[in-house]
Amino acid sequence: MSAARTAKWVRVGFAGPGAIVISVVIIAGMALWLPGGAAGIDNLILPLVLLPLIWAVLFFHACLDRKLARIVIVALVLFGLHAGLVAQKFLMKPAPVAGKAHK
Repeated sequence: MSAARTAKWVRVGFAGPGAIVISVVIIAGMALWLPGGAAGIDNLILPLVLLPLIWAVLFFHACLDRKLARIVIVALVLFGLHAGLVAQKFLMKPAPVAGKAHK
């Protein structure tokens, strides 16, 4: 009975706060791999517009998939991939600016 209760709470965690956190991380990562578009802002607007859809997909996947392991793997892979993109962007050193003298 304890394993069933644990599985239920893991599913609730990935359907509730997990889906929200992973959705936010996905939209932060999407801004890095989506093309900019003509105005240069499409890579920012599109993830914000898709946030409810991304959340809904994660929520319903966590609620409806029969295999708990698949829910955890899919969610953590998406989280890890996009969190890695965001971390890489913040850890990159800025390119040196040509023409500026360093004193």
